[in-house]
Amino acid sequence: MGHAENFYLENFSLAGVVGESIVFESGNPLNYFEAIEAPHQIERINISGKLFIASSDNLSPAVIVVPGSLGVGENHLQHAETIVSQGIAAFVIDPFANRNVESTVANQTPFSFAASAFDVLMALETIAKHPKIDANRISAQGHSRGGSAVLMASTRQFADPIIGSNLCFEGVYAVYPWCGHQFLKPSVGHTKVRAIVGERDDWLSVQQVQSQIQAVALDGGDASIRIVKGASHSFDWDEEVYEIPEASVAPEAPTVYLDATGAMIDPVTGEANSLSTDRTHFLAAIEGGFGRRGAHVGSSGEQAYIFREDMLQFHKSTLRV
Repeated sequence: MGHAENFYLENFSLAGVVGESIVFESGNPLNYFEAIEAPHQIERINISGKLFIASSDNLSPAVIVVPGSLGVGENHLQHAETIVSQGIAAFVIDPFANRNVESTVANQTPFSFAASAFDVLMALETIAKHPKIDANRISAQGHSRGGSAVLMASTRQFADPIIGSNLCFEGVYAVYPWCGHQFLKPSVGHTKVRAIVGERDDWLSVQQVQSQIQAVALDGGDASIRIVKGASHSFDWDEEVYEIPEASVAPEAPTVYLDATGAMIDPVTGEANSLSTDRTHFLAAIEGGFGRRGAHVGSSGEQAYIFREDMLQFHKSTLRV
């Protein structure tokens, strides 16, 4: 497997497959409302990624791999390599490089969570047109902030105005996703949704992840969750648990719901405001005493193995491999 620092080298490979460099147009919406209701206002930006397709005479299923707050890391490439080794293409995208952002660990606001979800939809639209990809068998896997992005991209309230109602994911695998933003009625159509999160994750609210999955299920979606006993955030990493002291988190802050237009609903007043942004409510959480510094990442025992087995089972069953 190649190392993350070599990701942009021309001959970078995973599972013996050299990646195809792909650049696609995405955008920087200020919030979900702008992405849905005012797409003409969105600042456009190119996002880079690499597509790894195992050799086959048939159209290949694919998984879009979306990193978290540290950008493309060794764990994402390891999982992509595992996916490719099963005959499934992997499209690893880098939402950070072209935005000149190295990390959002200490500050999540250099670009919006809506922009992260927008990236995922644009990646889907891009590889669905690829001559070697089966457009009817594309899933997405996102980690942490990327998990939030793939969950949001799976909701038809967000996706339909952006890419239309005919294009959708077969599955979405949300890995320890932050679920502080949720549509009031999160419809996902036929997309199969699964979340996996650690029982002792102190980066996010496990209860918010549970409520998100339950809301999808109550709306008729195929949604499930696995809570891994004793696990911290990033328990898919093959390294011992340690603290990231600069991490800015607020796991006890109230959920910010979105109305049908994507406008954020103030948890205190109950009023929707199309001008509210991530920063609006992150600052409110800090002022409310919910913000703090420091969160743990890493794994112990067989947690990383448990993750890989769950990941493979989901993708192979969902993509019919």
